[in-house]
Amino acid sequence: MPLNTLRVERTDGIVTVTFNRPDVLNAMNPEMAGELSRLFEEFEHDAAVRVIIFTGAGDRAFIAGADVKGFPALTPLEALEASRRFQSLFTRLERLPQPTIAAVSGFAFGAGCELIQACDLAIASENARFGQPEVNLGIIPGAGGTQRLARLVGLRRAKEICMTGDIFDAREAYRLGLVNRVVPHDRLMPEARALAEKLAAKSPVTLRLLKQAIDEGYGLPLEAGLPLEAKAWAVAFATEDRTEGVAAFLEKRKAAFKGR
Repeated sequence: MPLNTLRVERTDGIVTVTFNRPDVLNAMNPEMAGELSRLFEEFEHDAAVRVIIFTGAGDRAFIAGADVKGFPALTPLEALEASRRFQSLFTRLERLPQPTIAAVSGFAFGAGCELIQACDLAIASENARFGQPEVNLGIIPGAGGTQRLARLVGLRRAKEICMTGDIFDAREAYRLGLVNRVVPHDRLMPEARALAEKLAAKSPVTLRLLKQAIDEGYGLPLEAGLPLEAKAWAVAFATEDRTEGVAAFLEKRKAAFKGR
């Protein structure tokens, strides 16, 4: 599949997807969204893909937001459809069976910040900057930011971020819980790769069950979430990876998980 806005590298079950429009700070346009959608469809059915890393080309931006050049011509109906397409895309990202890691350098504004919110984990370079500045354009986040951000950082902080449009740095993103860790800029990709390798060594079927149980149970009352965990626990016991994992532990050796 030819790609014009993305670069894709595959090594040992780890796929690195690089947003590749550095001349416009990797702004997301319909072409990039379409290429991501086709990649997600591929990843959903590719058992060889263990972990996915997302990052931006160049040092200046992860994704600096949606490409605003097309906004003046959008009618309200077209804006509604565009929002639904972006929401569907990021929900698809959120529901990928593989663990996803955002490796963030530079600007992560608007749609870039919203994409990070849909990933499972995030590592930020010390030079990363985050924000939902749509209010400064007279609009609001439209790719899930009004919903996911509050679930990640809390209601009042999400309102402050979206209502002021203020930009905040990597340390504040870590303090808020938007990213898992902050590292020196030259360590960003090595740290993301090391985390991906750690996850790739786990059972992919177990990670998928974990992801589903946490995501589906989050926001539910505890009494509704616990049965989801019990069912996932039982399914794990039906897998070959559970047999291998327990045997490896008892035999004091490293497990060789196959994803079955």
